[in-house]
Amino acid sequence: MREYWTSLASLMGAVAFLQGVVHAVFPAELRAAVARLLGRATRAFSPYCYFDVTETEGMGTNEIYDAVQLYLSSSAAPAAGARLTLSRPHNASSFTFGLAASDRVLDAFRGAAVTWEHVVAPRQAQGFSWRPLPEEKRRFTLRIRRGDRGVLLPAYLDHILAAAADIRRRSQDRLLYTNARGGAMDARGLPWDPVPFKHPSTFDTLAMDPERKAAIMADLRDFADGSAFYERTGRAWKRGYLLYGPPGTGKSSMIAAMANHLGYDVYDLELTEVGSNAELRKLLMKTTSKSIIVIEDIDCSVDLTNRATAAAAAQPKPRASIDGGAIDQDAAAAPAGAAARSITLSGLLNFTDGLWSCCGSERIFVFTTNHIEKLDPALLRSGRMDMHIFMSYCTFPALKILLRNYLDDESSSSSAAATMAGLESWIDAAEITPADVSEVLIKNRRNGREQAMEQLLEVLKARAEKRPPSAAAGNATGGGGDDEEEEEEEEEEKRALESPKEGGGMDGGEDGQVEDMEAKKQL
Repeated sequence: MREYWTSLASLMGAVAFLQGVVHAVFPAELRAAVARLLGRATRAFSPYCYFDVTETEGMGTNEIYDAVQLYLSSSAAPAAGARLTLSRPHNASSFTFGLAASDRVLDAFRGAAVTWEHVVAPRQAQGFSWRPLPEEKRRFTLRIRRGDRGVLLPAYLDHILAAAADIRRRSQDRLLYTNARGGAMDARGLPWDPVPFKHPSTFDTLAMDPERKAAIMADLRDFADGSAFYERTGRAWKRGYLLYGPPGTGKSSMIAAMANHLGYDVYDLELTEVGSNAELRKLLMKTTSKSIIVIEDIDCSVDLTNRATAAAAAQPKPRASIDGGAIDQDAAAAPAGAAARSITLSGLLNFTDGLWSCCGSERIFVFTTNHIEKLDPALLRSGRMDMHIFMSYCTFPALKILLRNYLDDESSSSSAAATMAGLESWIDAAEITPADVSEVLIKNRRNGREQAMEQLLEVLKARAEKRPPSAAAGNATGGGGDDEEEEEEEEEEKRALESPKEGGGMDGGEDGQVEDMEAKKQL
């Protein structure tokens, strides 16, 4: 054993002596050139290709480095014994993992295996600089086989960038934007005010028929994954959804579920705060991709009624001026600049389906209304509102979802089964909204599942009995007598308001007409 250690010490001494001789005889430049030649010869016969992704590129950061770091933290499998770093960026809702120095991870793409290595080396001392660089030089080294280069590049890097963008969007908190200042800009030059979006609604908790929910979710997923489809067909990457139905049927919850399902931000556009079509276009240009633009109660925001009924209204006769020309009474009565300070139907149509709507990608427009018949048909056609979703009264499948959400424990007793059968038979006749059902279940959730269901059954029976028989018969045949009477009253009121009054040529005709109009409005 002593001889072994003696021989090893002699060998190490000889190596140290030769190293000193080489450093003394051969200059550093010659040694570096020989090392480069040996490296090239080794790489020429190596079956692998190596690519370095540095942290900085000149004085700026390298986007690919950050994307690779995010991608490897969630997608690639760490090798045996790899050390990971744990971090949580600012304004993020999840943790991210990163590679420590000199550790490797394995990944695969299109059947080809790749290896990533994180290399950290100290940086040489630098002089004075207005923008000092980090003390360490970091880079990722990608190793692939030479035969797989055509398969992996550049498709693999594009895949990494897309996956990193999706991870970054999903890890950050979603935001809800509002235009509280109209079209005015803040100090950062943005017209939108953001707040964190924490709505908990999902498609699992949404009270709707499962088949309809599955169809909506499939349509949303096809839209989110349809980049190649929209590019191939030459269509703008956007889609419109119209949510209509009685109040309390879950239109706002549907919007929140769509945002949580796709991971999109929400822009709540308040049309009453927008003064002109130019401000509307400005707001659209300041929205980001992968977002949902919402206009709630669009029939109440601005005058977007059906143009067919507006065209039937009688136009006032022009009044002759002194020089013989015609004076527009509406223009004369309107204040200066009123025409420029208003949103028109044409401006809203261009907002949803015009050239300005293409200034961005992967955006969804959602309009909500309680009266779809009041909207202009041009706003409802395909290309603007592609999918119409009717938010109906609570049905029995939706009721079962609400019972599962609010009453966790399930009872299989005979009384509970009888109550459930009663709920199924009375739910359609009661015409109750999911919001009303939720309120009843919230009030009685502490009393137990069976008692809460019994209380809900009593509420359904009471609502069904209060409804007149004509309404129930009308619903069974597809129409209601009350709805027809209301429509007739509305038509009579419109005709009364739009028809010119007799005796308009008298001195007090205009004043009388105004008084009649005011009386009709009050009526």
